[in-house]
Amino acid sequence: MNTRGLHDQAVALHRSGRLDEAERLYRQVLDADARHAGARQLLGVVLAQKGRPEEALAEIEQALALAPDDTETHLNRANVFRMLGRHDEALAGYERALAARPDWPQVLNNKGSVLQDLKRPAEALAAYDRALVLQPGISTVINNRGSALMDLKRGAQALAAFEDALRLAPNDAVIWTNRGNALRLLRRPREALEAYDRAVALNPNYAKAAHNRGVLLAHLKRHAAALADFERALSLEPDLADAITGAALSARNLCDFARSEKYAAQIVQRARDGKPVSPWVLLGFSDDAALQRTSAERAIAARFDHTPPAPPRYRHDRIRIGYLSSDYASHPVTNQLVRLIESHDRSRFEVLAFSTGPDDKSAERARIAAAFDQFHDVQDKGAQAIADLIRAREIDVLIDLNGHTENDNFDVLALRPAPVQVGWLGYAGTSGAPFIDHCLVDPVVAPDAAAFSETPAYLPDSFFPTDDSRPLGTVPTRAEAGLPQDGFVFCSFNQAWKFNAQIFALWMRLLSQVEGSVLWLRQSAEATENLRRAASGAGIDPARLVFAPTAPMDVHLARHALADLFLDTAPYNAHATACDALWGGLPVLTCRGNAYAARVAASLLTAIGLPELITETIEDYEATALALARDPARLRALRDRLAANRTTAPLFNARKFTRDFEALIASWT
Repeated sequence: MNTRGLHDQAVALHRSGRLDEAERLYRQVLDADARHAGARQLLGVVLAQKGRPEEALAEIEQALALAPDDTETHLNRANVFRMLGRHDEALAGYERALAARPDWPQVLNNKGSVLQDLKRPAEALAAYDRALVLQPGISTVINNRGSALMDLKRGAQALAAFEDALRLAPNDAVIWTNRGNALRLLRRPREALEAYDRAVALNPNYAKAAHNRGVLLAHLKRHAAALADFERALSLEPDLADAITGAALSARNLCDFARSEKYAAQIVQRARDGKPVSPWVLLGFSDDAALQRTSAERAIAARFDHTPPAPPRYRHDRIRIGYLSSDYASHPVTNQLVRLIESHDRSRFEVLAFSTGPDDKSAERARIAAAFDQFHDVQDKGAQAIADLIRAREIDVLIDLNGHTENDNFDVLALRPAPVQVGWLGYAGTSGAPFIDHCLVDPVVAPDAAAFSETPAYLPDSFFPTDDSRPLGTVPTRAEAGLPQDGFVFCSFNQAWKFNAQIFALWMRLLSQVEGSVLWLRQSAEATENLRRAASGAGIDPARLVFAPTAPMDVHLARHALADLFLDTAPYNAHATACDALWGGLPVLTCRGNAYAARVAASLLTAIGLPELITETIEDYEATALALARDPARLRALRDRLAANRTTAPLFNARKFTRDFEALIASWT
């Protein structure tokens, strides 16, 4: 057989993208000559291109046994290692190829890609830059360079790179999508949306473009449009994990209960099957603490395969606490934290902020920035630069306030910049991260240490800090708030994504049994009509749902006095929202669940001295709500006790909280 001619035919078919025919001919060559190293290697390449990397590696290994010094074969093996997630071996392969040919742009590009996989974006950037010196004008390399700059949070430079790439490849949907990502990082949402629109128009079958546009639309609170994009992405890639969670949250924000229940079931099943699921999203759809832990651990393991050792403990006259957060803005975390920062004992503690999020120019941002001894705005720095700054400041205890929320800080924390690292407040669950030493909790939210990958550190009353200096505005009249003068007012100012079909149906049963009652909710432009339809479907006049518009915080706190009973959500409780209600004098009824996020309101009620408002089953929750609505004297007694305890119980005693908190921090240094 003329194996040379057959091999040449196979190569020609391969180059034209006819992979099945090329595979068949490569195999024919090997049937005739099993030691044909070139056919063996290229068969491996075809198999890799067809999504069969394990088979590809076996063929390429055999080719290397036949031609151990062939540089192309080493390169292709490295490419397959990268496909298999064996990044260190891939990098070693690229280094070997470059040792033989230092001026090989393709290998420098591939080396840059695997360095990005290894979370080493600065080195990746250097590899891309070297490739472009050797061969300028390669759109793929310029695009990859932009991605490395994105990893380094150098958004303006990344945008310039993507625009350079688009001048060379103006119809590339991938580059347009990346341009949208850069514009989103630069907080230019209108232009980002235009870039995503262009990407979708160029390639309607590119799932990532639809998904990323959905993410932006969700951020802009255009949840119906976001849901359409997430579902479009899922029609193209049914197992796209981020699109599933995005669709679930968008459906919840719309209070589209049929769709949200469908996605809820998918999310929980994915987590049970060991598939990737956003840990934060899982909190809202499952009350299984063990499942939450394994999901968080899986998410961390997928991102980080090693962690450097912690630096040695420092010895300072004052303990240095670093607070790391993307939410120093008009945000619940800032509102909860600010009094603690202001109250720290400066003779014993030095407190520093590392802000990874945008400056929204709010009064809340200005207040908390002024409260710290040092406030470092690091929003435009990469993880390594932030970690280096934390080390340079010799932080004794670094407290992460994000956990698995949007714009998390795990890239920084995984670099282990502080000897003690702690998760707290912003995320109501375990991080699953081996580089987080402790999780600040209390006995109510965390009765079982096995639910945490960290060592739980217990505050004596509640894990929840409060600002006991917040003013209450003038209470409006019920008429001004659109409420009935005499009817019973059930209230739930939780965000709409915490509502589910079971809870809403329960609330409708309460309205049906308490004549003249209404349910007072936060106004949500896109959810309002769905909620009214759901009420009507349950036989309740939609007019009995009253929607409260956005109001200044002092007015919002004061208007709680108009309601009779706050109804909590499950499995994700009211957190800051429950605190606001209690500070405003409104009793909160909760159903305590199994996991941390489902036990926060119970923690707050325990710390304010109202444990009888904690129920243990959803049936008891419903029965207690009905009983309280029918027993004005009992409810008035609870309200009077709340008013008395508001100034004496631990929940709103910021000074006591600060001393307890400081004692815990000091025990680690």
